[in-house]
Amino acid sequence: MKGLLLRLSGLDADAENAVRVIGFFDRLITDRAGLDTLVRTTAELAGCPVGLCAPGQGVSLRAAPGSAVTAGPVPARAAVRVLEGGAEVWVARAGAPVPLDDMLLERFAIAAAVLLNHSSVPLPELGDPALVELVLSGGVGAAERSRALHLLGISATSRLRVLATTADVPGRSVVLGNVRAVLTVDVPDVPGVRIGVGPLVPAIEADRSWQAAAQALRYTADVEPVVWWERLGGLALVAERIDQADIAALDDVRALDRLAAEPHGADTVAALDALCANGSVRKAAVVLHRHHSTMTARLARAESVLGFEVDSAGGRFRLHLALLLRRLRDNA
Repeated sequence: MKGLLLRLSGLDADAENAVRVIGFFDRLITDRAGLDTLVRTTAELAGCPVGLCAPGQGVSLRAAPGSAVTAGPVPARAAVRVLEGGAEVWVARAGAPVPLDDMLLERFAIAAAVLLNHSSVPLPELGDPALVELVLSGGVGAAERSRALHLLGISATSRLRVLATTADVPGRSVVLGNVRAVLTVDVPDVPGVRIGVGPLVPAIEADRSWQAAAQALRYTADVEPVVWWERLGGLALVAERIDQADIAALDDVRALDRLAAEPHGADTVAALDALCANGSVRKAAVVLHRHHSTMTARLARAESVLGFEVDSAGGRFRLHLALLLRRLRDNA
């Protein structure tokens, strides 16, 4: 169907082709298609970006051919049709209009008016955590997410990030499983609280930031309580692709497990974490409030179990990777 309007107009903007355009929108109305489907398929039909904006219902949608539905303002040069109640639809063709554009805009407007009425299902009251859950759900369309953001007082085109944490931090939040998801812009300084920080995204894409924040949380530890997804680099892909069984089978991770099971094993693993986080034995000892000789003894024991030196560039990289993978397994 992509670019069908252009092909029809290239043949002839006659009544038969106009009927085909009318039939396209009539089928969407008859099937009670969602607003996401309306906008996405209209973009494919038109072969250019289109959109639907209904401020009263908190709906702000746009799509380009072959792209997902998202939120965005009406382009300056778009052709616009205003609906009853202040809603409007638009078509933004880069070049000159084609003969069937007027017909498309008219039927787009009619379909939008009908489907907006069909989709006006009540959402939870303002401030209800269910709204935050809806915003973060990957299983809802852009229209539902846009309306939930509207009820929370957040513009669908504003930028925010999502935090994943196991404690209370400022911001609108909801508990999902055993993790609290928080909508925010700034990352609060909450000492001792582990936080995975998702990327800054348009609010309509909050679900993407939430998934990233949840992955970042898995890399946190007492010595590194705040982890930013943007700073993980290739480790973000590792978190998505590797499973717990694969991690548990790695020799270096198994060696860390043996160390942790020894008397004072937790202190030894903490010393290794501090070494990787601070870059030197002396700095790690200061952070952990341990005497330098105690740190040296802990690291010597670790090296005997791990089978490699930890206070060298190559050894520290290998150690850090094993520690991070162990966090992934234990924080799943």
